[in-house]
Amino acid sequence: MAEFLRESRVAKALSDKTVIYESHVRAFWNTARYEESDNMIHAVLRKKDQVGKDIDVEFKFGVGGVRRVLDLQDSDSDQTIMSERLAKGLWCRMGFTGHINGKMLKTNFSKAYRYLLHCMVHSLSHRKGTYDEVSDYIMNIVTSLVLNRRYNISQVIFEYMKENCLAEGDKYIMYPRFIMMLLNDKIKDLPKIRSDVMELIKRQSN
Repeated sequence: MAEFLRESRVAKALSDKTVIYESHVRAFWNTARYEESDNMIHAVLRKKDQVGKDIDVEFKFGVGGVRRVLDLQDSDSDQTIMSERLAKGLWCRMGFTGHINGKMLKTNFSKAYRYLLHCMVHSLSHRKGTYDEVSDYIMNIVTSLVLNRRYNISQVIFEYMKENCLAEGDKYIMYPRFIMMLLNDKIKDLPKIRSDVMELIKRQSN
């Protein structure tokens, strides 16, 4: 299963070891807004210019940026909705022991696929917590990978980022590693201080 993931189109998104700097990711989400006019997410980051003066830097990206930086190898024409019958049929082939119309829990799958789902939930899920439950879109991604079907993972990730931008109140720190990868791609000289490194909690697979 580990070899399957290394050779899959989500390999970079799952395994990239980008160092996350908390102040930059928080600054991104504190200023992030979605602009319908260009279908992009815009934010403002701060860095120093050549003489050491603090300056604001505009930053923006769309679905194409997510696709390129995460190397997801999908396209705008790929589907974002997978057949429920197809997905549920695959559950059975993956050793699913739960209720077919109930929640998808990692513990209800065979060991090898439990590991696959664990990696997908921790790397691609937009949610905080509920690490044993597999959401519909994560299961759709898994279905597309296992059955080698086209699926627009980039669009799905971007839509959840967009939803966070449009939410009222404080935005939570969604996809910190992906955001840092996007920032590194566009802004090469952001200040990076060791004490600012964000430590992500590692949880063991069930």
